[in-house]
Amino acid sequence: MAQPLAVEQSRAIPVLPEDLFRDMVPMPLPTLFRRWYGPIPPIKETRDQTGAWDAVGQSRTVVLTGGGSMREELTSYDPPRSFGYRLTDVTGPLAPLVSSVDGQWLFEPAGTGTLVTWRWTIHPRSALTAPLLPVFGRLWKGYAAQSLAELSDQLVR
Repeated sequence: MAQPLAVEQSRAIPVLPEDLFRDMVPMPLPTLFRRWYGPIPPIKETRDQTGAWDAVGQSRTVVLTGGGSMREELTSYDPPRSFGYRLTDVTGPLAPLVSSVDGQWLFEPAGTGTLVTWRWTIHPRSALTAPLLPVFGRLWKGYAAQSLAELSDQLVR
């Protein structure tokens, strides 16, 4: 099996970790991930969510603009420090490249605010497509930086 690729992006946001976690976790995904970044589409909607997105095992379907979807399952939940999730059942343009993703959001106190880190471990669909992961990883870092800026804009008013 081909090796996964780990990528991450961080941003300091002048909001306390407790407040940031409380306000960010229930935020509708289309609010936070609302813009294209190169070929990476925004999130159109979520469907079939189980629970309030505050317990391990809860899941939902994430639908992307332009086609494509994935199943998201909460794999860890440790307020206000972190939460993790796994993306599976990837369809659409990413399907030939990605079999699954392990995602994690980390919230660390930093001065009078929080250092937010978003991390993805991307598992390639096959050994044939694995060499393309670094290119996708660079694009994802730009998408993540854009999304973290949007998060900051949403929370700092």
